[in-house]
Amino acid sequence: MLGILLALLVIVAFVLVALNASQAGISPTQTVVVANANLQPRIPITSADLTTRSIPIPSSYPKVYFAKVSDVLGMVPLVTIATGQVVSSNDVAKPNQALGSQSEYLPIPQGYVALTIPTSEQQGVADYIQPGDYISVIATVTSGGRVAVKTIFTQLHVIKVGTQSTSANSSASSLTVVVTQCQAEIITWFLTYAALKYSLESYHDYAPGSQAPDPKCPSVGDAKGVTLQVIQAAFPTLF
Repeated sequence: MLGILLALLVIVAFVLVALNASQAGISPTQTVVVANANLQPRIPITSADLTTRSIPIPSSYPKVYFAKVSDVLGMVPLVTIATGQVVSSNDVAKPNQALGSQSEYLPIPQGYVALTIPTSEQQGVADYIQPGDYISVIATVTSGGRVAVKTIFTQLHVIKVGTQSTSANSSASSLTVVVTQCQAEIITWFLTYAALKYSLESYHDYAPGSQAPDPKCPSVGDAKGVTLQVIQAAFPTLF
């Protein structure tokens, strides 16, 4: 009987040691953010792109994962992140921290381009123009001893305001606007041969909806170039 009891004790001790060893190898689970769709580089992440799930992660593992969807919203993937893949801090960056070719795409609708135009305090509404605003462009032309002024474009969407210098009295040096390639050619002509000024439209008049391609210039390839004769025909009251 004593031998049987000792044998039972040995078996129980062995089982307990095995259970402790197996439990020691189990990592605690943590909630992490996972890609809900294939995420492509340079495209800001939305809430529909993400979900969460629990996975085992050793407590000693570096904290490279995100626990909440809100922590990742608006970030830009630096590499392609596949559906179901855990999003790590090595794979994404904030838009203003992403460098070079990995920075986010500019919000340019299909059929349009971004054009940077010079500005200053007096030319650009005393620096009140901000990204997301809409502006009108006014051209002043001097021709044959005659001066004429005309609004040549309205509802140009500003998507970026150029950097300001460190001087307290400095103003932004440029505005980046969304235009068709045909408009880009016209603005470039006026910047070369005339003077431009910008007016800031009331936010009540903004029409930010989705911009369909302009039927008059639906793609970059539809821009055919600009000459003085083209400008005179398009804006006869300026000449």
